[in-house]
Amino acid sequence: MLPGLATLEGTARFRDASGGAPGHFREGSGLWLSSLGIGTYLDRDDDATDALYARSVRRALQLGINVVDSAINYRNQRSERAVGAAVRESGLPREQFVLCTKGGYLPFDGARPRDVRAYFEETFIKPGLLEPEEIVAGCHSLAPRYLEDQIDRSRRNLGVACIDLYYLHNPETQLGEVTRAEFLRRLRAAFAALERACAEGRIAAYGVATWGGFRLAAGEEEYLSLDEMLAAAREAGGASHHFRAVQLPFNVEMNEARVFRNQGGRSLLEAAHDNGVAVFASASLLQGRLAQKLLRQMRDQPGALQTDAQRALQFARSAVTCALVGMKTPAHVEENAALVRIPSLE
Repeated sequence: MLPGLATLEGTARFRDASGGAPGHFREGSGLWLSSLGIGTYLDRDDDATDALYARSVRRALQLGINVVDSAINYRNQRSERAVGAAVRESGLPREQFVLCTKGGYLPFDGARPRDVRAYFEETFIKPGLLEPEEIVAGCHSLAPRYLEDQIDRSRRNLGVACIDLYYLHNPETQLGEVTRAEFLRRLRAAFAALERACAEGRIAAYGVATWGGFRLAAGEEEYLSLDEMLAAAREAGGASHHFRAVQLPFNVEMNEARVFRNQGGRSLLEAAHDNGVAVFASASLLQGRLAQKLLRQMRDQPGALQTDAQRALQFARSAVTCALVGMKTPAHVEENAALVRIPSLE
């Protein structure tokens, strides 16, 4: 395993060597983060896709992108393993790049098993990692001992001693089956487990990666409150807790984080800024759709941007700490990394 973790000084050295335009790097979670990050979510569970992702991650690191995002369930753990291979082969000092991953969904191992129920029974129930009642929707859990196991599996997959940012993956999934009071109890217990992992040096910080929770009105079933998240973190870790980041979809069509004041009269971006929480945008290209169909007024803006993908990413990264985009070919990396040398919007 690679020892160490991302540091403020190490990421500052990456920033200084990148040749990035002013504003490309932002300080967040006590690190210098590139305004673009590479995601590793989509495509087939095969060796060819593994190789493409590994090559793309290496190229992104070479071109001034130091944030790499994955999840243990992405491509049945293969994405994390491809990232691990890439960072080992890159030769980049461990303190200069930021590894982010997620836990919560029950992952398969390499490929989807023929008998999913039997796989879950043998992998999670019989070893005592989970009780059946701790699983919701047949695929998701926030049980502390399960999360502790998932952190160590992700560390092995990534080949690192410490994960820089560990997210609870779509925690709002729980609200489809349990009461809000029970959800908050489970959240506090999960955060306590993550605080222990921080104290042990297995992760450096944590947060929540969501899909709909922060984009809903208060009162809706799967609505998430950042204030409640922070209160749970303070209960778990005190005033010096390690809750540092949120992730949610943000793009020219899904812009609720900026315009929807559903966080006690503030938008999610405002509430996060007020509390020193970094915001990572997922679905910056809406899984590729915005690369072909961008709002006309964005297309017509003057400047150095050459493609709709670049324009969509320019919009997203200019509002958040870091905009994540899936990139599995070096050509995509080259196109998107052109933004490294272009100032973001005010």
